[in-house]
Amino acid sequence: MPPTISTSGPAQDPAKGPQASSDAEGSEPRAASKLGAGLYVVATPIGNAADITLRALDVLKRADAIACEDTRVTAKLMGIHGIHTPFVSYHEHNAAKMRPVLIGRMKAGESIALVTDAGTPLVSDPGYKLVRECVAEGVAVTTLPGASAPLAALVLSGLPTDRFLFAGFLPNKSSARRAAAGELKGVPATLVFFESPQRLPESLADLADILGPREAAVARELTKLYEEVRRGPLPELAAHYAEHGPPKGEVVLVIGPPGEEATPTEADVDALLREALTRLSVRDAAADVAARTGQHKRAVYARALELARAGKEEKKGETP
Repeated sequence: MPPTISTSGPAQDPAKGPQASSDAEGSEPRAASKLGAGLYVVATPIGNAADITLRALDVLKRADAIACEDTRVTAKLMGIHGIHTPFVSYHEHNAAKMRPVLIGRMKAGESIALVTDAGTPLVSDPGYKLVRECVAEGVAVTTLPGASAPLAALVLSGLPTDRFLFAGFLPNKSSARRAAAGELKGVPATLVFFESPQRLPESLADLADILGPREAAVARELTKLYEEVRRGPLPELAAHYAEHGPPKGEVVLVIGPPGEEATPTEADVDALLREALTRLSVRDAAADVAARTGQHKRAVYARALELARAGKEEKKGETP
């Protein structure tokens, strides 16, 4: 006889909070009971509506309320699965006001399921503040794991998965983006980013310049009908999207870890600074070279000042 899935609710003791069932494998499921008071962090599909766990569906049906980012988006998913639990709006713009309200309800014995529009809550959204305050207030918290776009992209990328860093969205502006890439250049791990499709061509060009020809993967529309993963060195990916334009759909960018790259010499840094100073201010030139070489910003800035002063002195000496 195959093992059955327990549909029993967590323990009722609010001090202990939500707990998983301890039913033995093969036992018959008990009748559904009221969920224990507390916060249930529930992962939802990132594209395919079938990518939701049976446990998640059970909790979403029995919770007193579902706290969601966009009630319209969540309503579509709940409609597919026949769930009619009331919604509570919880998003970036009302989070500060709603956190004490939600915590008050949970302290009064209610169960709140927290979802995001797609994927695992708290990953690049403000849900962590609610979890943090629940912990501080002694409100029980548990999670119902499931779909996650960064992990889905990572496992499809073909890049090392033993050590990785998810760094959220890259900055909008090129200078800030290049600086961020420079800070991450030496991290001995695969890098995972979210990126806007519209900014992808420019971002790939900046990353190729700062990180070099690392292997990378652009994953889009994950789990959906037009899922695509394009793999190759960063310069090749940058050239592809520069020619063909931004892709459609949501994008996750995965970049392989650094190889055995030679540490730039002082002469290398000076050469890069002299070139950068012909087109940028001292501060911007230093920031650009620091990002490209992985050198400390203050040291590069100090050297840029020296070279800029030396250049001015040379020009003065050439004046008749």
